[in-house]
Amino acid sequence: MSAKIISGKEIAQEIREELKKEVQELKEKHGVTPGLVTILVGENPASVSYVTAKQRTAHELGFYSVQDNQPEDISEEDLLKLIEKYNNDEAIHGILVQLPLPKHIDESKVLNAIDPDKDVDGFHPVNVGRMVIGERCFLPCTPHGILEMLVRSGVETSGAETVVVGRSNIVGKPIANLMLQKREGGNSTVTICHTGTKDLAYHTKRADILIVAAGRPKVVTADMVKEGVVVIDVGVNRIGKTPEGKAILCGDVDFETVKEKASAITPVPGGVGPMTITMLMKNTVQAAKQFAGLL
Repeated sequence: MSAKIISGKEIAQEIREELKKEVQELKEKHGVTPGLVTILVGENPASVSYVTAKQRTAHELGFYSVQDNQPEDISEEDLLKLIEKYNNDEAIHGILVQLPLPKHIDESKVLNAIDPDKDVDGFHPVNVGRMVIGERCFLPCTPHGILEMLVRSGVETSGAETVVVGRSNIVGKPIANLMLQKREGGNSTVTICHTGTKDLAYHTKRADILIVAAGRPKVVTADMVKEGVVVIDVGVNRIGKTPEGKAILCGDVDFETVKEKASAITPVPGGVGPMTITMLMKNTVQAAKQFAGLL
């Protein structure tokens, strides 16, 4: 029996419809329009694509949206001044600097320069610290999206054995932390695996919920999971091209074989991916509400 497909595309659309109503209410009742600026340095094709998608979504939801393109050779000092300008701009509630940045710019210095109350990516150390101790903050977008997928799909997380494969600051570490917190979508027992894990299959076979963000195509196969597992596949790997030149994508999980044992699984594409931009928008609405004193 094949697994239930957890569609990030459908869940993301559901959340966006909710956000549209929230934005409309903020405008009509409180005179506040959520404001988001995306700063793009250089012309990296993938970054241009990501930023364009973020801007399009912001416009669809009714945000005040600014796209600030800067040349590849902008100095670190000038980029920091630009961020400070938006920190002080009351019409902007969320600031996003698209990564990666050119090598002459210190990414951590740039991210740390963003006002934590406008850090809608959830990368600032202040927000990371707030997340770890369970205070209200901007949750990093991909882990936040995973939580929403689990909750809205009716997956029971409380008391579950959750195994996370990957320990990045963007996905692995934060989702592990969120899954163990005493909260909706959490309260599970968490194991983190990584490249230094001696017997990966030993751990993945114990998982009731398996979250894979390893960055390697099809690293988790059917013999590594138990019957009835819920699988969240965060990976997006380009493994070739169609005759028409379109990229062929796959996840970090061997979808075709694992879906026959799993009770639920996310596809690639159409799984976690659509959730990330949506949660960025949700964070921006939260930032606007905080600014207006509504939270």
